[in-house]
Amino acid sequence: MKLVITPGFALQGELRLAGDKSLSHRAAVLAALAEGESRIENFLLAGVTGDMLRALAALGVAWRLEDSTLVVEGRGLGGFSPPGQSIDCGNSATTLRLLAGAVAASGVPAVLDGSPGLRRRPMGRIVAPLQAMGVEITAQEGRAPLILPPAPKPLRAISHTLEVASAQVKSCLLLAGLAADGPVHLYEPALSRDHTERMLKAMGVEVVSEAVVHGEGLAYHTCLTPPGERPLLPLQLELPGDISAAAFPLVAALITPGSHVVIKHVLLNPTRTGLLDVLQAMGADLRVVVQGQAGGEPWGDIEARSSRLHGVEVAGELVVRMIDEFPAFAVAAAFAQGRTVVRQARELRYKESDRIAALCTELRCLGASVAETPDGFILDGRGYLDGGQVDSHGDHRLAMALAVAGVAARGAVGVCGGEIVAESFPDFSAVMQQLGAHVETEEGC
Repeated sequence: MKLVITPGFALQGELRLAGDKSLSHRAAVLAALAEGESRIENFLLAGVTGDMLRALAALGVAWRLEDSTLVVEGRGLGGFSPPGQSIDCGNSATTLRLLAGAVAASGVPAVLDGSPGLRRRPMGRIVAPLQAMGVEITAQEGRAPLILPPAPKPLRAISHTLEVASAQVKSCLLLAGLAADGPVHLYEPALSRDHTERMLKAMGVEVVSEAVVHGEGLAYHTCLTPPGERPLLPLQLELPGDISAAAFPLVAALITPGSHVVIKHVLLNPTRTGLLDVLQAMGADLRVVVQGQAGGEPWGDIEARSSRLHGVEVAGELVVRMIDEFPAFAVAAAFAQGRTVVRQARELRYKESDRIAALCTELRCLGASVAETPDGFILDGRGYLDGGQVDSHGDHRLAMALAVAGVAARGAVGVCGGEIVAESFPDFSAVMQQLGAHVETEEGC
């Protein structure tokens, strides 16, 4: 399917988005490990969260949907049932990595597999530390399928240093650590998103996070103390809107003359707001107001007006705080004036696509002056992009970013493989149309 976006329409309106994808994933798996009924309102119903729910069902977890509320009957830490066959995690690396930790904590045997795209994603980062905990997990050259035999109880407590800041790796090891024989210590070179820690605290688990001197420099230390015989408390919460999804209408408003968009009740966890900080540094007219907390997560409203943007440099901890938003950011940089430089972002090469290569390739199709580097890119913004036909590379965030480029380009933009947006933002086209964008679908490419 091709998404075709025709420019020339200012964006106006107020939105409230479905629940954050990262929170939805974690809430589902943690609710399964709790004892008792959890109710999670505003749960994101999308391709990747569907993969998680089907996987939990394969492990014997009963759940149901009441409109957008997910109700989960928790099985407790040791309550999973051995699946009758390999668990298909689809294209969701989050599902596979979080489940690896949860299955290890439960102790049941399982095989975790997925799409050809997922089989290309690196899994050695979780295999080695899980093996150190006593899990005899195996992988094919560090990639899926992952084979987990019955795990010993309890698992061994570890002190592990992550080479790259990764919330998925950290979360996998924290989930496994729930069944460890002592505190689990994890060290990251930068602070990755901390949703798992916040949610575990809300469920009664002792988790402490702090910046410390470790090795040759500063690190971010997370220590989880296993609950032992105490059960995890069930969840009762409403999820704030997905800030990664919000990036697309926000950037669209900034680059489209005459636009004014407000997004209500959106997640504002500081480990996820790097894009907002960078856009403001580019001169964006953004107003961000924290309104409250839910499950330990701050939420609020974001207001965006069309703006004259200029190039910036992004590196270091900012990369970690906006790792999923680079496709939207790159489009903003293309419509800005001046040079944008991204460094220390090699992790982008291991997403649903090689996002560095794919972004540079497709933005050049729209007339951008952009050069790929080993760990980022250099983009000379001219304040505009041309129309044209581009490809999603099977990457949901790349597809939506390229579609956003179409709202302000000099001609229509057609995104081949546009159906992939349903992986994380099924309502993308409807939301953009609600704001006034002209979005159509066509067969083929």
